[in-house]
Amino acid sequence: MTIPALDHSTTRHSLPHAYWMARAAGLASLDRDGIEAQAAAWGFGEVRHYESAHRMPFPVEDTQAYTMADDRMIITGFRGTEVLKIYDWLTDVSTPPVPGPANKGFVHYGFHQALQSVYPQIRDTVQELRTHGQTVWFTGHSLGGALAMLAGARLYFEAPRLLPDGVYTFGQPRTCERLLADAHDTAFKDRCHRFVNNNDIVPHLPPEPVFTHVDALRYFDADGKLHESMPLIAKLKDRVKGVRADLLAPETDAVKDHHLRNYLAAFEKNLIKA
Repeated sequence: MTIPALDHSTTRHSLPHAYWMARAAGLASLDRDGIEAQAAAWGFGEVRHYESAHRMPFPVEDTQAYTMADDRMIITGFRGTEVLKIYDWLTDVSTPPVPGPANKGFVHYGFHQALQSVYPQIRDTVQELRTHGQTVWFTGHSLGGALAMLAGARLYFEAPRLLPDGVYTFGQPRTCERLLADAHDTAFKDRCHRFVNNNDIVPHLPPEPVFTHVDALRYFDADGKLHESMPLIAKLKDRVKGVRADLLAPETDAVKDHHLRNYLAAFEKNLIKA
């Protein structure tokens, strides 16, 4: 089976659509010309770019994101970052949480600040470009996944005229505490899809119990097979399998599994078998 082209008319989750959202998450790491060229090749005639005007007060790069749109679909993608660049501040338990969207629960301070630097522009752009009732999607890998989840939540909770059609995250860290996660799970039921690749370390950060995940976990096992659910014991055994398979790798399994290219490879394996 060949991988289907991006379907601009889709309104719901599917494995091919999740793959294209992962590809869209990867676009955010390109320069402006690269994003625009790829967006045009995918059939999007409108592209907007966002970048924070100053460095964040924690050790990651400036926030970068983009929106691409046509008359059927609007996609906003957030740039991720490498594991070693976010590990320290994700494990810093002294980082205080701050109020979440519409004061629903709390979110990690770093994610809040990173999103706040570009969110007003993104919100205004989505509202401006949505002239034909287009579907609205958010996507991101790593740090970008946290920002995609929060952007979708802000768009809906702060002005509930528009509930995004889907939020796709890949290797997303824990972003909020339980109150916001519960409200998000209710509002975004069947609309949020959080993918984790085997031993990817970032989804285990920041540490519990303060921060937690939203639901809708979809898990790639050590062989790359996608599971919508997996019992805890089976998942622990699978993680051990992943570590053993990479004992001689130049980087740890937990870091290797975080790379977006390995998420894409797992998607392609499942799509070809479908």
